[in-house]
Order: sequence, then structure tokens, then C-alpha cells
Amino acid sequence: MRLAKDIQKSGFFWLPSNPNHKIPGNIKIVDGGAISLEVVGLFDESVEGLNNALNGKSNIKRIVGNIEKYGFVTLDYCFYSNLNMSFGGISKSAVHVGRAILGVAYDDKEEINISSFRFTTDGLNEWVNLSGISVEHDLSNKSAIIKYTPLENINIDINDCLQLSIVFEWTLPGFANKIEAKITQKTYLDITSSCDRPLQDFIEIARKITNFLCFATDKTVCMQDVSFKSKVSDEEEVKTVSSDLFYKSLPFTETIPKIEAYKLLFRFDQIKENASVVINNWLHAYEIIYPSLNLYFSAKTGGHRYIEGNFLALAQCLETYHRRTSSQKFMDEALFNQLTQSLVSYCPDEFKEWLTGRLATGNEITLTQRIKNIIEPYKEIIGSSKNRGKLISSIVKTRNYLTHYDEKMTLEACEGVKLINLCFKIEAIFQLHMLQMLGFTHPEILSIFKNSESLKFKINREI
Repeated sequence: MRLAKDIQKSGFFWLPSNPNHKIPGNIKIVDGGAISLEVVGLFDESVEGLNNALNGKSNIKRIVGNIEKYGFVTLDYCFYSNLNMSFGGISKSAVHVGRAILGVAYDDKEEINISSFRFTTDGLNEWVNLSGISVEHDLSNKSAIIKYTPLENINIDINDCLQLSIVFEWTLPGFANKIEAKITQKTYLDITSSCDRPLQDFIEIARKITNFLCFATDKTVCMQDVSFKSKVSDEEEVKTVSSDLFYKSLPFTETIPKIEAYKLLFRFDQIKENASVVINNWLHAYEIIYPSLNLYFSAKTGGHRYIEGNFLALAQCLETYHRRTSSQKFMDEALFNQLTQSLVSYCPDEFKEWLTGRLATGNEITLTQRIKNIIEPYKEIIGSSKNRGKLISSIVKTRNYLTHYDEKMTLEACEGVKLINLCFKIEAIFQLHMLQMLGFTHPEILSIFKNSESLKFKINREI
């Protein structure tokens, strides 16, 4: 989660089960969403509480508080990260916090159920590329008129009675300043449900949609400005309140990506007419190729320190993708079972268990065949038969070497710049297949490749 500015506030904190025992402390939320709480004293100063604290058994999963500027705050998934007890003196302890909700205090075991979740991401304005601002120039009179026409929300139906809305917020200039007029517009995404559901459901969907934007922009974009609305009861009425939410959302990079139109994989206007189909296809893809998507994004977001780890993640991404989307076997399953039974029946008893284990995956096709099948639909993009053969061989031999580190394969494996370029190629191949999975037709994918400098850069790398 990206923060424009770190948050550091002081206040009083307590356990929801013991509201009469409040202790002073300071909460800090930094860029990336990491949250820490420093408190003076302990939340449970009973003998049992002290013993639990010393033995690492303190149960402080939820803490509530009242801090400057924001008022009430709820801190979830908490535990002591540094416990300090000073008998007779001032003791300060550090508490790790997994999630902070500003603006509301929840009870000890109260479920957080909501129906509306809002956030934005890096590059969302550029990807959507819609604006209500217009400028009319009158060059003859050296004048200009700046107008703002509010844009209507764009509603996209997604699975499970949910709706994703693209929302445009704006600010108009004040009337006191006569030397500056400023109109700003910012694009947000709203996830709404027809009924209340757990907050964690919305967090999970928001993560998948953020990954969708990472894929569409071909950049690692981060969430920011996350909030939700929930119903809170007091003694008089039930009212809807808005709360800011902070947590360590993924993906995250310290550097804000530069979103350039010619480097996008595709823009919103290219899916506007069937956005619901595309978004639902993306969410459905998680049910089918979840491991492949995880491997792809781990490589894209810098999850591997060394290029060898990056390559292995991408190679496994392709192999897992094919396993999840194809049922192809080396031979007919019935014939293979018959052959297996025949071989085992002739095997000495002491080796039958060993042979059965060896034959368990004997009907799987080779990695070479899987990569060849994956490349086949886009062979006109990847190049000549010779180039495709070289690419397949490089992927398989490098993967085998980095898996087994057999010295005989040393000279056949890619390394250095060639390994970096091989990673680019694999990444592009997976992107082409994901475009197909999202519902783009083959001609549309060819058009995307033709207009994407990023895809062409990756495919045309030398290995």
C-alpha cells in the first residue's frame, strides 16, 4: 500500500475486553503499509497477564484506541514484537499490527462486515484515461475557458452479486484566490455488494483487481487511499460510517511506476464494451491457474533477488499453466494403464513398489512438448521454426540445469544477459496466453502485439 506521507499519531489504547485500562502510546504507519505501535505499560498487568506476556502467550489480537486527528482506531492481528517490563520504572513495548482501521472502534470479537470498499492505484488515471476537464482557447483574444463536466460512474458487474465501479472524484478551485484556478480529478474503484460480507472478501478481490491493473499496464502498481463503509450501531440509531484502512497490501514497490500509453499492454477503452466479461474472466482465472499467476507476479514484482530464481519461477509458470489448461497425455489413458499393469506384473516383488512409483507420472508429456504447445498459437509472433526451436531448447536446458545443476549441462544453459532476455521472452509468452484467457480474439492479440512496444521489446530479445 502506497502512502504519500507516513502517519504518526499519539493517543490512548486498550483491549476491547478491558476498556477501563487505557495506556498511552504512539502508532506509526509507513509507506508500504507496515504498522507499529509503541505503548507505555502493558495491556494486561495482572499476574496471569504478566506470565502470559513473559511466555509469549499474550492474547492481544485486537486493540482499540483513540488517537489525535482520527479519533477511534481498531488494530487487528496484533502481538508483542518487543516486550519490555521495568519494575518500578517506565517500560515501553513494541506491538506489531497487521491492520489498522481509522475512524471506528470494534468490540473484542465483532465481525467486520461491509458492503462498500474503495481504493485507487498507481496509474489508474492514465489507464482509464477519461477526464471531465476541457479547455477552450481563444487565441485572438488571448483568453481561455476551463470547464469541468462531472463524469458518470462506470459500473461493471462481477461475480457473487458484486459490482465494480469506476468513480471520478474532483475538486474545484476556491473563490478567494484570484491568481490561480485549479481543477483536479482522481479515479477510484468501488467494490460494492448487495449484502454485507466480511472485510477480508473485499481485500482479496481488491488484490486480484490490482493485479489485473499490473497486467494491463505491464507495471507493478500499488494500492492507495483505501477506505470502506460500514454500519455502526449506537444507543440511538444505526448509521453508516467511512473508515480508512491500512495494511501491507501486495504488490508493492518503493518506486512509483511511470505509466506511458505506448507501453501499456491494453487500455480501458479497449475493453470498455465488454469490461464485465474481461474482469470476470480474470477473476475466474484465479480458480484455474492460481499457481501460475502467483509465479508470474512473483517474477514481475521483484520477488526473487537473483535472475536464476526469476527464470525458474517463469519457467514453472508456463509448465503449471499448461498442466492446468490441458489434459494432453503421452498416450491414451486406458492403454497406459494396461501397459503399466503388464510391466508391474512381470516385475520382481521386491521392486514392484519402486516401479509403480516411477510409472505414476509416466504418461505425462515432456516439458519440451508443453513449451512447444504453448508457443504454437503465437508462432508468427515468436519467429521462424529455427528461432522457436532455439527458444524451446533454451528454456528446457536452462531449467534442467538450474534444477539439477548437472555439470554436463553447464555449456547448454543460458546465463547473464541471455538469461535475462530469456526471462523477457517467457514473460511475453505468458502475457499472450493471458490475453487469450481474458477473452481477446487472436486478431485482437496480434493487434495488441503490433501496438505494444513493451511486448515487442520482450519477444525480440536475443538469446
